[in-house]
Amino acid sequence: MSEPPICPLCAAGPCGHYHRDTRRDYLQCPRCALIFVPAAFHLAPQAERAVYDQHQNSPADAGYRRFLSRLYTPLIAELVPGACGLDFGSGPGPTLSVMFEEAGHPMAIYDPYYAPDTTVLTGQYDFITATEVVEHLAAPGRELARLVGLLRPGGWLGLMTKRPTGHAAFGDWHYILDPTHIGYYSEATLSWFASTHGLSVRFPASDVALLHKGR
Repeated sequence: MSEPPICPLCAAGPCGHYHRDTRRDYLQCPRCALIFVPAAFHLAPQAERAVYDQHQNSPADAGYRRFLSRLYTPLIAELVPGACGLDFGSGPGPTLSVMFEEAGHPMAIYDPYYAPDTTVLTGQYDFITATEVVEHLAAPGRELARLVGLLRPGGWLGLMTKRPTGHAAFGDWHYILDPTHIGYYSEATLSWFASTHGLSVRFPASDVALLHKGR
């Protein structure tokens, strides 16, 4: 008999059925409310990268910059001059890091496929961004805790990910059609994570969360 599924964010379980479509199952955690796809339905790394390789993001794309501004604008308002950051999951065309650097904020970048220098994950940062990243994480509890550990006291973790709006709308939600999207974070889920790690959190947009590490 297989072990009952546990939550990849908070390790609670067993997690129950939330939704099923023709491709895969979705479970929900009883403690942190994360909705997630079981590991049996995750893409292999090669197939996952093939999806990412189709992305056409670039700092020269004004539309992409406007999209990223949903996180950039509220976050930069919180930063002191010269604050140093890390863009975690920078993707094949790093752009948010360029936007912050243009404003005088040096940034390191990390991406397991496109910028895999893990030495940047041993530093300390005033702010960390992860735009359209957390929904791809197979082990979000471990990865997000690591990012919190890289923040200096008073630092900011800026997340951009679309949030589910309820069970009735979930089956028709375009966000679940991407086969690389395997985790869905409601305000309740992100609030649980913030409280558990001693952070405060606010939601300046429907797909943005700013988590603050106290001094």
